[in-house]
Amino acid sequence: MRRFLDRLYDGAGVAAAVAMVAICVLMLAEAAGREVGLPIQGADDIVAWLCAACAFLALGHTFRNGDLVRVGVFLDHLSGRTRWYAEIWALGVTALFTVYMLWACTKFVYDSYVFNEVAQGLIRAPIWIPQLSLVVGIAIFLVAVIDELATVLRKEKPSYQRAEEARAAAGDFSEKL
Repeated sequence: MRRFLDRLYDGAGVAAAVAMVAICVLMLAEAAGREVGLPIQGADDIVAWLCAACAFLALGHTFRNGDLVRVGVFLDHLSGRTRWYAEIWALGVTALFTVYMLWACTKFVYDSYVFNEVAQGLIRAPIWIPQLSLVVGIAIFLVAVIDELATVLRKEKPSYQRAEEARAAAGDFSEKL
């Protein structure tokens, strides 16, 4: 199961990175196209959809690697049993919030599907298709949060803490800048 989950998080991170590269390529192509008189129709729509995909698909991966903003500023000042309880509380609240967020976004995307809502820009596509990246990204993030909560409940160090410690041991303090 561990191997599957790690591949899931890494795969979502790769998908987010691919979306980011696609944004770059599309924006450069759009700029070059304008210079030679060949505008790319609908590029702004596609870039907007890719931005949402990039942000949401990266959530699980960045969370597990300690790159997502969290309550570590407070938790780092705690130790022992107090930190353990605070970590469980923080991850529990995050899980509950993420469950609600997943439910709300899934309902939103489902409504777009049921009402056959179409994008308002130049590309007349069913809007639920690009919106699906939100649901997938939030679902993967929820799995990552529950995964970390289970790790903390087993009284093991969460992966984000291990990642931060590994960076500090290697002398990489770039996140503190």
